[in-house]
Amino acid sequence: MLEVRNIETLYGLVMALRGVSLKLSENKITAILGANGAGKSTLIKTVMGLIEDQPDKGAIWLDDKRIDGKDTEDIVRLGLAYVPEGREVFEELTVLENLLMGAYTRGGSHGKADLKMVYGLFPRLAERQRQLAGTLSGGEQQMLAIGRALMMRPRIMFLDEPSLGLSPLLVREIFHTIRLVNRELGTTILLVEQNANMALSVCHHGYVMENGRFVLAGTPQELMSDEDVREFYLGVRSEVSVKGFQRYKRKKRWR
Repeated sequence: MLEVRNIETLYGLVMALRGVSLKLSENKITAILGANGAGKSTLIKTVMGLIEDQPDKGAIWLDDKRIDGKDTEDIVRLGLAYVPEGREVFEELTVLENLLMGAYTRGGSHGKADLKMVYGLFPRLAERQRQLAGTLSGGEQQMLAIGRALMMRPRIMFLDEPSLGLSPLLVREIFHTIRLVNRELGTTILLVEQNANMALSVCHHGYVMENGRFVLAGTPQELMSDEDVREFYLGVRSEVSVKGFQRYKRKKRWR
């Protein structure tokens, strides 16, 4: 459905992505795990055309058409939606106005059905539809950002750190909705997350990114059974002494 082929992205003289390739399977959730600064958000922004004149090398294909080099507005009209890190809702617009902005590219004829769908997923947005978005809690703003993206009925939705700054209870609620969106609406999702446990609990396939490149890929079960992923991303230490303490700081095998 979407294929990224060996792309390189530069920020000035710094290479943020180093020969990255991945494929998104239709109607599946793909997760990218990695620490802050690994290049995860840069990958999404490159695909969405948000970094000027990038990628520097490689190609991005949607179905049988190249989309690298296209303007962001044209990429959005192809059915790609982006929920950015930090939500970025329109704070001085109401919840309803924010949601209607998401349907802008589709015209006004689908508004009522789409709103019903979003309010079914997020009942709290229905309760607060006349409230200014800037006065919502962090969790409610995340719901609004996802709902706004869903209003365009995207083929692919990119979610950038949806758990950032949320309580554990809200994180579970958001990820439950992500799974529901994928299952009920058939939306293909690329999920960028530092919370490896939650990401692996909902995805069908995952990648691990470090220093602008993928170092590991596999099913959730394969990644959760990998010693490096368990220790460095899931916090499970397997190498202990007879006293129960780790003898040394183990280096990652992929380095």
